[in-house]
Parts: sequence; structure tokens; C-alpha cells
Amino acid sequence: MKPIIPLRAALAGAALMIGAWPAAAETVVKIGFASPLSGPQAHYGKDNENAARLAVDDLNARKVQVGGQPVRFQLLAEDDQADPRIGTQVAQRFVDSGVKAVLGHFNSGVSIPAARIYAAAGIPQLSVSTNPAYTQQGYRTTFRLVGSDSQVGAALGRFAVQTLKASSIVVIDDRTAYGQGIADEFAKAVQASGGKIARREYTNDKASDFSAILTAVKPLRPQVVFYGGADAQAAPMAKQMKRLGLDAKLLGGDMLQTPTFLSLAGDSANGHFAGIPGGQLNDRPAGKAFRQRYQARFKQDVVLLGPQFYDGMMLVAAAMQQAGSVEPARFMPVLAKLSYTGVSTNFSFNAKGDLNKAAVTISEVKNGQWTTRAVMQ
Repeated sequence: MKPIIPLRAALAGAALMIGAWPAAAETVVKIGFASPLSGPQAHYGKDNENAARLAVDDLNARKVQVGGQPVRFQLLAEDDQADPRIGTQVAQRFVDSGVKAVLGHFNSGVSIPAARIYAAAGIPQLSVSTNPAYTQQGYRTTFRLVGSDSQVGAALGRFAVQTLKASSIVVIDDRTAYGQGIADEFAKAVQASGGKIARREYTNDKASDFSAILTAVKPLRPQVVFYGGADAQAAPMAKQMKRLGLDAKLLGGDMLQTPTFLSLAGDSANGHFAGIPGGQLNDRPAGKAFRQRYQARFKQDVVLLGPQFYDGMMLVAAAMQQAGSVEPARFMPVLAKLSYTGVSTNFSFNAKGDLNKAAVTISEVKNGQWTTRAVMQ
């Protein structure tokens, strides 16, 4: 005869079994991140990584679900050293690791060759690289989170001619995909606006002494010297322009508009200009709040394009949620048609993966600080 189990004990046992039933396991979703995290461009890369990690932490704190299942995002961060060869190796490691999307790379010269690897694997790549060629390769996997060089360079070219009234303009670039690309677009816009390029010079992204180039162009009496390259070279260039008595405005793209340019150039930074894709972060309610949270978390200010990396992660998560899937084949078509209000700008993409609308903010250094001078479309 079977023992009779009291009703209270039976109910307690049932409750214990129910409480022990495992909750739905989280699906770990790997996201690749790549930027230069060492060398002279490490300050850009760390800014990007900080913002991407902030986005991942925010999403995980929200207990995001995709297709009714809980997910946890995991950021796999790699240092591509701003080197195309290293960048393609990083890209292959991401593919082998099973990432569902990639935030990166930072440099156009790295993003462009890496894009082929992501395209072959069907993995979306969201990059801040500005060379037009990045989205002109015909890959459905490439998305640009900022305006292209054709937009930024064109705005700076018009600004030099129409606002600064420069009649003699010298163009120098560092021969990288980014530097040459934005310098080419700037030169085209200058000529289209009725201006004249008095001379074109070239250097490299490791140089620090520009005295020979600046001495050679000084007799041309340029009102503007455009530099296509990074802040680590632009700062000593500004110093050497001042030392040589070259009375010209230095103009550059987004890689100049950084705290690093201000600190390296010192007093020589005043009066020079840079243009960045997008509007001012503090002009957007979500942008201002993001900056405050970023500063509180990382004890430093935003360097440059970190907000776009934050938005890139949020775009991926939003597309996954709308598609109900973390698989690229399912969520990437949604990403391509997504309209999203980010901290840095309002996102929607054209058929090539470029932003449909991209403002360009041009700032001038006044009293050692970047100050907005114009916002152009």
C-alpha cells in the first residue's frame, strides 16, 4: 500500500519544482568592434570603444528580447592599428567568431578592404569611414554612420571660397584613403565655387615636420591651407605655420576637431577650422544627455565619433527587435529601411548605405576651444 502524502506537503513539493524550473536562457549575441586602439590614433579608437560599450551595457540593462527570447550582447573589441593588413585579419577573426554585426572600422583605408570580407559572410558593417568608395563597392552589408567626404569636403570647399573669401588655397594630404579622399572632394568644391587651388602637396600620416612644404608654398600667399589627415599631424603643422609667418587659415575634416588638436597645437590652434559630419551633440536633447553620461562613466569628454558608434549599436539592436531575429539575413533588410532617432543624428539609409541626410558642422578655434561657426547641408 502506497503511503498517503499530506496535501500540504504535496503542494509544497509542487511549488519547489515550479520554482526550480529554469528560466529561458539568454542568447549571447556577439558584436564585433574595431578601431585603432594603439598608436597615434588610439584616442579616436578608445572613444569609439567607450561609446560602443556604453551602448551594450545600456541594452543589457534593459533586458532586451528578440523574437520573445532574452538576449545579451557581447562586444568583441579588436585593435586594427589603422592598418589595412591588420584590419582584414581582424575582419576574418570576427567572421570566424560568429559575430552578428560589426561596428567599425574607423579609417577608410581599413574599412574598404575589410568590407569585402564582411560582405562575403553576409555580416552588416556599420562604419564612420568617410571615403566615398566605402559604400560604392556594391555590397549590401555596408552602412555609413556619418556623412561622406563628398559631403564634408564639399561643405568645407564652399566655406573656404564663399565665407572665408580665399582666392589662393593650398591643399595638403597624408595619402591615406581618408586624407586623400577628403582633400579631393574639397578641391572639387573649391573649383566648382569659383576658387583656385594654387598648389597640391603630399605628406604621410607619420610625418611631423612640414617646414619644407610650408616654406615652398609661402610665396603663394595662401589664405587657406587645407589638410587632409589627422590631428597628430595637423597640430605640428599649425605650429610650424605660425613659426614661419604663414598667415593662412588651416582647414581640415573631422579628424582635426578634437581636444588632442587643441592640446598639441596650443596657442597655434586659434583661428583654424574643421568640419565634422553631423550636427552639434549638445543641440540634440539625447545628445546632451549622452555626453553627460559618457563624461560621468569615463571621466573624460567625447573625443569625436563615439556617439555614432553608440548609435550604431542601437541601430543593430532596433533592427533585430523589429525583425524578431539576431540573424543577419533576417535583420539586415530591416536595418536598411530603418528610421531611427539617435544621439548624434536621425538615421535612414539610401540604397548604397549612405545617410539620406547629413549635416556638416564647421567650427573655429577661439580662445583654445572649438566654437561652432556654421552648419551646412
